[in-house]
Amino acid sequence: MDFELTDEQQDIRRAVRELAGRFPDEYWAERDERCEFPDAFYDAFADAGWLGIAVPEEYGGGGLGVLEASLLLEEVAASGAAMNGCSTMHLTIFGLNTIVKHGSEEMRRAVLPGAADGSLHVCFGVTEPDAGTDTTRITTRARRDGDGYVLDGRKVWTTKAGRSQKMVLITRTTPREEVERPTDGMTLFLVDVDPDRLVLRPIPKMGRNAVASYEVVLDGYRVPASARVGEEGQGFRYLLDGLNPERILLAHEALGIGRAALRRAVRYAGERVVFDRPIGQNQGIAFPLAEAATRLDAAELMARQAAWRYDRGLPCGKEANMAKWLCADAGFEAADRAVQTHGGMGYAREYHVERYFREARLMRLAPISQEMVLNYVAQHVLGLPRSY
Repeated sequence: MDFELTDEQQDIRRAVRELAGRFPDEYWAERDERCEFPDAFYDAFADAGWLGIAVPEEYGGGGLGVLEASLLLEEVAASGAAMNGCSTMHLTIFGLNTIVKHGSEEMRRAVLPGAADGSLHVCFGVTEPDAGTDTTRITTRARRDGDGYVLDGRKVWTTKAGRSQKMVLITRTTPREEVERPTDGMTLFLVDVDPDRLVLRPIPKMGRNAVASYEVVLDGYRVPASARVGEEGQGFRYLLDGLNPERILLAHEALGIGRAALRRAVRYAGERVVFDRPIGQNQGIAFPLAEAATRLDAAELMARQAAWRYDRGLPCGKEANMAKWLCADAGFEAADRAVQTHGGMGYAREYHVERYFREARLMRLAPISQEMVLNYVAQHVLGLPRSY
């Protein structure tokens, strides 16, 4: 296997690194503290054409694969932007995969060019308060009414809903108790985010505060039948098309956060002098950082393999899940060691590692918890009985 990136992929990394480097840690700390969307950053990446990296060329995108998109987001995270930077564009890159594959031609032409040039923000409404990871138990209902549908329900953790014009929304068109399989009877829609007809409530949270997450309430929200993505009742199957690429992208973002944290920790360990020598000379400091670097490099190999397999149309469920688990773990460990290396100052905002720590912690929860990944591996890789 050739582990070298192509010249084009190397060029992507360099160009993204240069552009993201124009937005220093201080910029991100300020956006996070003020809970303020990073418009200047988003506009810079939109103007450079990066937002549509994986959108097909015929709709104004770059037509590249998940690996190239992953390299983009890894470099953004590694610049110090972490999830505050990645989440501005993450959903444009992976969330629209369902529209590309299953949306009508009219829908694709109405949405994809605007998403690619940055003029259209899109959010993803899946999670519900009483369903959590078990998407088959969602209760948001789409009821057919004449030439359209009426939607009722509630979503939570809908990233960027307050800035989005469109939402990819999973609903039930047939109650769970009336279908043969729990995954049947679910339908996807692409709906307008109309704040005059929807309730949008920001959720106060620990980190990634520059990009808000929302509770969204739909009460008698009418949409035309043309808003339906593909066939009625096939929404869960369409949703699965986005799961593996999402986990691959998140894995690379976690790697990037770990790289940023490790870079700051190594610099501090080399500069901070205690007892007449740099603290990095002490094995109690050096060894944990060396272990963090080793774990990041090992996790990167799994993430690269998962992206490589996805882009070639090969089965990659195992690799995508393992990559997410390994990278989230390695990124968090690196961030934790960076805080510890800084001692008490690691808890202060001045050195930024506390922000990396908060954002790295998110990666062990989203888009799926570490425990649910292990459930997948136990059942689908090892062949053990299902435990949930």
